[in-house]
Formats: sequence, structure tokens, C-alpha cells
Amino acid sequence: MSTTVAILGGVGLFLLGMAVMTDGLKALAGSALRVALGTAAATPLSGAFWGAIVTLLVQSSSAVTMTTIGLVNAGLLTFPQGLGLVFGANVGTTGTGWLVALIGVRVSLSAYALPLIFIGALAKLLGGGRIAAAGSALAGFALVLYGLTTLQQGMGGLAESLHPSDLPAVLGAPGVGWGTGFVGLMALIVIGLAMTAVMQSSTAAIAVTISAFYAGAVSLEQGAALIIGQNIGTATSSALAALGASTTAKRLALAYVLFKIIAALIAIGAFPFTTALMNGFTASVDGMTLLAAYHTAYNVIGVAVLLPATQWFTRVVERLLPSRQTELQRALDPSVLASPVIAVETVRRVLADILATNAASVSTALSGGERGPAAKGVPAAAGALGEVRDFLSELKEPPETEAERLRLTSMLHALDHASRLAEVLAEGEFPNLPADAPLDRRAAELSAQVMHAAQTVGQSITAESALSAQASPIGWSVSPEIVAALSEAEGAARELSALKRDHRATTLASVAPGKLVAADAFTRIDAVRRLDRIAHHAWRSAAHLLGRGDHPEPKG
Repeated sequence: MSTTVAILGGVGLFLLGMAVMTDGLKALAGSALRVALGTAAATPLSGAFWGAIVTLLVQSSSAVTMTTIGLVNAGLLTFPQGLGLVFGANVGTTGTGWLVALIGVRVSLSAYALPLIFIGALAKLLGGGRIAAAGSALAGFALVLYGLTTLQQGMGGLAESLHPSDLPAVLGAPGVGWGTGFVGLMALIVIGLAMTAVMQSSTAAIAVTISAFYAGAVSLEQGAALIIGQNIGTATSSALAALGASTTAKRLALAYVLFKIIAALIAIGAFPFTTALMNGFTASVDGMTLLAAYHTAYNVIGVAVLLPATQWFTRVVERLLPSRQTELQRALDPSVLASPVIAVETVRRVLADILATNAASVSTALSGGERGPAAKGVPAAAGALGEVRDFLSELKEPPETEAERLRLTSMLHALDHASRLAEVLAEGEFPNLPADAPLDRRAAELSAQVMHAAQTVGQSITAESALSAQASPIGWSVSPEIVAALSEAEGAARELSALKRDHRATTLASVAPGKLVAADAFTRIDAVRRLDRIAHHAWRSAAHLLGRGDHPEPKG
């Protein structure tokens, strides 16, 4: 009974420690986690490499996977790039196995772990910000060590009643035939899968396996077979998490499951050869290290096989799970709200697309095209802007840094100006401006200049999130061409604002000599005033989208 209690308590402490440590490391990383992943995943290969590094640092493949889903939903990463990060996370998560093999089962760390738990808890309770996060990480790490010590003690008692001969023999063991060995291999794979499914942590299950080998309860071949099943078992939590989630989340979960199955099939096919190779190293390398190395190699080989076929793999997953969502619905996915950085960037690119579309419509109308296009698509734009407002209202947590708060404020300004622009466009089509009126003609030209520049700014931002291998990472860098376009919009908007006053005075003065009737004069004044409002809101929306909305607005 005491053995069972020790094993269960050790696993529980290990799981609790991993959760506390992961939360602390994620809080320490803050928005840097999202920015690092967005910057690193320029290609699937670099994404796999940095996905492994980041997962190793934050000790949470689920944190990396969920952040990746948000980045893909926002259009900041393509689906193939997201796959690269997920593949890399599978390799990074094997680092805990090395911790168990090299430290956890060799030394009783309880004497060191308890003071570390006290120091970490003290920092967590009395500190704030990064100090509290560091305290959580330290306390969690110490709990992991203490849990491993408890697990080691429990496994020592288990080894007295459980011997490797009590478990199914597997391929590669001395004197085991192919038929019997294959059945035993599959049986232990199922046991390993069940262990991970129950614990909801492959690292905890693998810690149990390595501890059991150290205690003599399982053989090297049996430990390797259990690891195969434990790797497959990690896909169960991803599959459950994807239920009711977005199509992107379901696709990444399906890709994760397929990756695990393909890697397992490779491991099963190569099992007789890998166990023979591992046994060849037993004279110079201990079994715990070999099992940790097998766990890592298992995932590395799986990534190496699938990474070159990422594009093909992506098409297979997309065909198996076709998306029925609109582009806007995919972008404004609720899972994005967990990260203010990604949520703000999502809104920025949605607004940029709406601005570019509306600006193109106005430009067409002012260039002598159809009179209707200025209002065409306005109801759809207004509906999209309403969805954006609802989306931002559901933001789950405030931004962490002053820079992030300024970006959110900029997006709120951009949304406000975009909404006002849509309201002006919804008022109806533009009237025919007389060709013999220089001020009217100049007002139309200035408004057209602003709309062309705003369209350029909007298209430059949406191009960053195009679904290509060159999708840009998070960032608000502005090229000289876009700076010039924004400067052109500002200059034209200010000139139009000043012209509006002269136009009003000149137009009203034309009524008394009989050059205009009063109704025509007021119609022309309203038209120029409307052009001024359109230009103003387009310019200000573009400026805030680029984070340059701190310029003073013209009066009048």
C-alpha cells in the first residue's frame, strides 16, 4: 500500500510541479513568447528548430501549440509554418526526460528541493511581476525534483514485487520470437498510451518509465516500448482540446495526431534494430540515458521524415478538415483572445483590409467611374467592423507592457475612424461635381490622393499576412514607401481641410450674382464637406494602423 501511495504521490507532485513551473516560465516570457515564435517561424525548418528551443525553455509544448494556433488564426503565420513550430515542440518536450535520466533518479534531491520550494513560494507571495513569476518557476522546478525523489522511492518498493519477466516480452529481448515479441510490443505500447492518457502528461509517464527501469521493474526493451505508447498518448489531450475549437485548432490537432502515428509506425518498424543498437551501448552508457536518448531520437526522426513533406502534409490535413468559415471568422477566432499581442495584430490586419477595400471604392468613384461604388460593400464593411468591436470587447486579459497598451489604443483609434468612414460612405453615392468649378475639382483630386495613399497603406499591412512562405512576423516596421504614402495622405487631408473653408465662402458668394441657385450651392458644400470627412477618417485610420497616430489633427 505504501508503495502505491509513494508512486501516486510522486506522480502527483511531478505533475503539480510541472504546471507551476510552466506557468512561471510563461509569465516570465510574457509577450516575448509570442514575438519569438512569430519571428522564428520564417520557414518550417527554422520554426521546428526554434519551436524545440522555446518549448525546452518554457517546458510546455501545449503553450507553444496554443500560441501557434493564435498566430496562424491571425494570419501572422501560414499553416505550414505553424506545423514547423508544432513539430519542433515535440522535440523540445523531450528535455524533461533528460532531466529525469541525468538527475532525478540518480540523486536524492529532497534535501535541496524543500528549501527551494520555500524560497520560490516566498518570492511568489511577496513579490510581484517577474519576481513572482520567477518564484513560481523555482518552486515548480523544486516540486518536480521532490516528486521524482518520491517516485524513485515508490519504484524501489515496486521492483520488489514486479520483475521484467512479469511483463510481456518484446522484440529484441534475448530468446523472444517475432510473433511473441510483436504481440508483447503492441501490448506495452497500449499500456504506455493508457498511462499518458490517464496522467495527461507524456513527461510524467516517461518519468515513471525511467524510474521503473532504474529500480529494475522493466527492461530496456520494455521501457522503449512503453515510450512509443506514451508518445502516442500525448495526442489524446490535443484531440480533446480541439473539440469545439476553430478549424485551425482542429487541423493542428489532427496534424499532431498524424505526426504521432507516423512516428510510432517508424519506431515499430525499426524497433528490433534500435533495441539492438541500444544494447550495444549498454557497456558504456547507462540505460536511463539510453531511454532519454531514444525518446528524443524517436521525435527527431519523426520530424526529419515529415518536415521536408510539410506542403504535402498540409494539403492532406486541409482536405481531411476543410474549412467552412469565412476569412473574417478564421481571423477573429476566440482562441486568439488569450494573447493580447496576437489579438491586437489580428484586428490591425482586419482593419487594414477593410480600409484598403473602402479606399479603392472611393478612388473608383472619384476617378470618374460608376457613381455607386463608394457605397458598394459598405454594409459588409460595417458588419465586419461590428464583429471587430465585439471581438475586442472579449479580450481576456490586459496587455502586459506599455508598448502593447499603446498598440491596443492605436487599434481602438483606427477602429473608430474606420467606423466613421463607413458611416460617411453609407450616406449615399457622390454627386456630380461640376467640371468648371476649380475648387470642387481640386477637392475631389485631394480626396482621391488620400484614398490612394490609404489604400497603399492598407494593402501593405494585409500583404504581411498573406498565406505565403514569406509571411511576416509580428511587427510594425514601416518601409520608406509607406512613410511617403502616409505623408502624402496627411498633406492632402490638411490641404482639403483648409480648402473646405474657402470653397464654402466662394460657393455661397456665387448665389447673389445668380451664378448658382441656393439649393445647388448647399449641395456642392455638402459634397466637399463629405469629401473632407472621408479623407480625414481614411488618413487617421491609416496613421493609427501604422502606430503613427500621434500627429495633431487639423482643426475645422
